[in-house]
Amino acid sequence: MADGQALDEVVTFTSDLIRIDTTNRGGGDCQERPAAEYAAEQLAGAGLEPVLLERVPGRTNVVARIEGTDPSADALLVHGHLDVVPAEARDWSVHPFSGEIRDGVVWGRGAVDMKNMDAMILAVVRSWAREGVRPRRDVVVAFTADEEASAEDGSGFLADRHPGLFEGCTEGVSESGAFTFHDGAGRQIYPIAAGERGTGWLKLTARGRAGHGSKVNKENAVTRLAAAVTRIGEHEWPLRLTPTVRAALTELAALYGIEPDLTDVDALLEKLGPAAKLVEATVRNSANPTMLDAGYKLNVIPGEAVAFVDGRYLPGGEDEFRTTLDLLTGPDVEWEFHHREVALQAPVDSPTYAAMRAAVEEFAPEGHVVPYCMSGGTDAKQFSRLGITGYGFAPLKLPEGFDYQALFHGVDERVPVEALHFGVRVLDRFLRSA
Repeated sequence: MADGQALDEVVTFTSDLIRIDTTNRGGGDCQERPAAEYAAEQLAGAGLEPVLLERVPGRTNVVARIEGTDPSADALLVHGHLDVVPAEARDWSVHPFSGEIRDGVVWGRGAVDMKNMDAMILAVVRSWAREGVRPRRDVVVAFTADEEASAEDGSGFLADRHPGLFEGCTEGVSESGAFTFHDGAGRQIYPIAAGERGTGWLKLTARGRAGHGSKVNKENAVTRLAAAVTRIGEHEWPLRLTPTVRAALTELAALYGIEPDLTDVDALLEKLGPAAKLVEATVRNSANPTMLDAGYKLNVIPGEAVAFVDGRYLPGGEDEFRTTLDLLTGPDVEWEFHHREVALQAPVDSPTYAAMRAAVEEFAPEGHVVPYCMSGGTDAKQFSRLGITGYGFAPLKLPEGFDYQALFHGVDERVPVEALHFGVRVLDRFLRSA
């Protein structure tokens, strides 16, 4: 089991990493190198030989390998990203890059997304070095840049340009799984991610006839764009159940003593109450308009108008997504992928999933582990190019009333110290047994 020093270090590492501002504003505006050097220093202190890799200066990734005791076993990738989304200090109770530890809680941008998991990985690896522990299978540790944007400087760069570093890896674990979800009725649910919806960020372009704002114009680009955006925003996508989501609904129904009627999923979700939040965003594709750009003067009808849409599609749902967008945009609006990544699915009957479940249940015997599909995406998408099956497993035991999911990219992001201690223990148990 992880030692007392590991429990101290995970808190220190989380706080230290938060204080290193790795804000990713997109378009290459980020510097992960200081955080990467910090992580590499901790890995080197555990006797490893970390490699620092960059596609462009300052956008640094770190990779190290821990040799297992069974050379015939497949390797396991454990990865976390070093960048964070922007934070406006005036909106926060504490400065978002203070890493302040107050009342048993670590505050700051990245506390849950995902410098906490980065710190857990470092703490476990260093604990192993002190104890002389070696895992059964090789464990490849990777800390990546650019996850909060395109990943082209991070996991995409590593997968495309340095695949040899991940030789033998067949599975990987990273963020957004094994956290406590309180259902409001006394149950503690621990969802482990075994899938992700695909990313389809779209650019819509409407073209028309430019002219004076006072004249009749049947070819108004803004009107054409607005109509398409309205159709997209109001579209009701049909239900599509993937194997992971079916398993999630079935296990949740069993937990609540409900007949798992998958022919009427909306009714089933209603019966699940607050626990439906774990599933409801992943029973359909989705497309949400998010940005509009048109015109340059109030009395001038522009010849072009542009919108952006955050689209997500389920495993196996990309063709339907494309076809539907063709229909919704219509003949007067063109659409293209601004950014596209694949949907993922992982088996929930694998030995690795069983090992994750067992690790959580050992330290949270009152909890109920269920599979789920993430509504968004992670670096697992890029690593899937190497044939690596990805799971979401960043364990945290959270108190009731702590809205973990709302803190992703939210104000006053924070993580309890006790949650970090739980995470280190569970991650250590899983990695030793996987």
